Amino acid sequence: MNEEIQFILDSTKEAMDGAITHLSKRLLTIRAGKASPAMIQGVMVDYYGSPTPLSQVANVNTPDGRTISIQPWEKSIIADIERAIINSNLGFNPMNNGESIIINVPPLTEERRKDLVKQARAEAEDARIGVRNDRKNANNELKKLEDASEDAIKNAEIDVQNLTDAYIKKVDSTLATKEKEIMTV
Repeated sequence: MNEEIQFILDSTKEAMDGAITHLSKRLLTIRAGKASPAMIQGVMVDYYGSPTPLSQVANVNTPDGRTISIQPWEKSIIADIERAIINSNLGFNPMNNGESIIINVPPLTEERRKDLVKQARAEAEDARIGVRNDRKNANNELKKLEDASEDAIKNAEIDVQNLTDAYIKKVDSTLATKEKEIMTV
């Protein structure tokens, strides 16, 4: 097989791996009943005038399946952390005890679970679109090759389609796992 074709196939596989990795990270932020530090991963705290990720100003852990504990490194920013959590629209009600912030994660209602499944499906569809775009880009690159035979290009296009099918299946299985996790009471 032509080195250029192999390079295109390898870079396509790498791009599709990136889509799966991105999907996994996005699905981590979708709540599935149990408390997890990833649930507040996107919260930005106003730290001395600049927005800073919560994980860079405090320890975040989960002592049990229903509680998130936030231990700030500086006690003076407890109010800022509390305000950032409230303003993040995650639906959490933080409790400040002067030393740390405790978030009790309420159990999910059936309606909220269905909304979270919709959100997970939207993320999965974005990943599928990304994989299909990677396929399109690879096929366009293959068509630009001048020193490869038509048969080699056709075979490479078949390989790209097989890669696409495999990665779409990975997206679907990742989504199915997350849906099951969300819907399990």
